[in-house]
Amino acid sequence: MGAQWKAKGKELAANARGRVFGKLAKEIMVAARGGADPGGNARLRLLVEQARKVSMPKDTLDRAIKKGSGTGTEAVHFEHVIYEGFAPHRVPLMVECLTDNHNRTASEVRVLFRKGQLGTSGSVSWDFDHVGMIEAEPTASGADAETAAIEAGAQDFEPGEEDGHTLFLTDPTDLDLVSRALPVQGFTVLSAKLGYKAKNPIDPASLSAADLDEVEAFLAAIDANDDVQNVYAGLAG
Repeated sequence: MGAQWKAKGKELAANARGRVFGKLAKEIMVAARGGADPGGNARLRLLVEQARKVSMPKDTLDRAIKKGSGTGTEAVHFEHVIYEGFAPHRVPLMVECLTDNHNRTASEVRVLFRKGQLGTSGSVSWDFDHVGMIEAEPTASGADAETAAIEAGAQDFEPGEEDGHTLFLTDPTDLDLVSRALPVQGFTVLSAKLGYKAKNPIDPASLSAADLDEVEAFLAAIDANDDVQNVYAGLAG
């Protein structure tokens, strides 16, 4: 959770395919501002691969690229905004949004943070590292995450506790390079993005069950907002 908080029952939420596609389409539109050709736009290439892995319809993918790059009949501009603050019980939090209406999003975020504490720019980010995050799974027999991390040029890795996936952490500038190198080491890349990893995550065991439930409910409410793309919380595990 120190890398990216995942809500309980996230798999159930992922079944709401329209919402998943909507968030991914926004990221594609933003990336497409750097060029509509995935071959010459590393960030767009990674997102197109991710879209295909989650079976996003081709027309949805193409429309998002055209909107973002301005090559279609309608252009959409999303602004990238980061909000910092604390969930209940002083759990540090970074909330990443993509919005076409900054005032609306700011108002909604202020309401969502009423049970926590909304901070100013820099109030929490000092306690997070900005890193590349690559989620991958082994596809070759005997594939070793530690060896793959070293050979591919990742800074670190975190084995998945339940799903068998590994989170490879990279320098932000090495995200595409490592993503291209991992398949050679026997790993299939499931997703790749820039994100935030807590430097000093709080051990959930230090919170009571009731307090942890309160934190989880707070994070779930933020994650459910349409403008929120990612929620990074300083919780270990």
